Amino acid sequence: MEQLAYYHHDWFLFREWCEVGVDCITPGLYAMVGAAACLGGVTRMTVSLVVIVFELTGGLEYIVPLMAAVMTSKWVGDAFGRAGIYESHIRLNGYPFLDAKEEFTHTTSAREVMRPRRSDPPLAVLTQDDMTVEELQASINETSYNGFPVIVSKESQRLVGFALRRDITIAIENARRKQEGIMLNSRVYFTQHAPTLPADSPRPLKLRSILDMSPFTVTDHTPMEIVVDIFRKLGLRQCLVTHNGRLLGIVTKKDILRHMAQMANQDPESIMFN
Repeated sequence: MEQLAYYHHDWFLFREWCEVGVDCITPGLYAMVGAAACLGGVTRMTVSLVVIVFELTGGLEYIVPLMAAVMTSKWVGDAFGRAGIYESHIRLNGYPFLDAKEEFTHTTSAREVMRPRRSDPPLAVLTQDDMTVEELQASINETSYNGFPVIVSKESQRLVGFALRRDITIAIENARRKQEGIMLNSRVYFTQHAPTLPADSPRPLKLRSILDMSPFTVTDHTPMEIVVDIFRKLGLRQCLVTHNGRLLGIVTKKDILRHMAQMANQDPESIMFN
């Protein structure tokens, strides 16, 4: 371009902008436009990218070439695929991500998506006053869940709260290190007050402080369109499903993504998550 401007300075384009004997081609301009075009092609950003580059350079006269380059790169990228580099990496790495741009238009309820299903084993839960430290540790070691619903008893299934796996593990380690008398057969209480125990009983372990007393719940008849919207806006990882206060199951972000794939006639088992 610099050679064209030097040998054909009488052309209309160069006559308006360039003077004879003066360098009018700025290599930095091409580098800046090329960088914006590259970012526009891989991220599918348009107006925001032009504004960012303008704020970085302060060159108002370069807005038009920036806009042309960014829009052209976006059109070329869209011809190969609608997803940008970030969406592609999320899909390739198997991250459970709910895209806010995708609308959920299927008429299903939380009961159809929640686990456990009929063929699944029962939901892993904790009772508020019927477990020992040994049973609590066994529940943690036998599963890989991030948290456990806490219920009144296996018979009533009344929901009390939700306890995170990390908090339970830390609480047990701290209790053994700082409190004397905590043994494997010690009772675990998620209640406010522990009942009076016989004198020869081991010291109870109170975990009321780590219990989330108001976990987010939906009813079994809640439309999945509302559940998906709640997950997106609140950034939830899981949501408990109840019926008249009784725990029925749990819905996670991965369950929603598998259900959306199934509604799109895709194999839900082919989706791998990390």
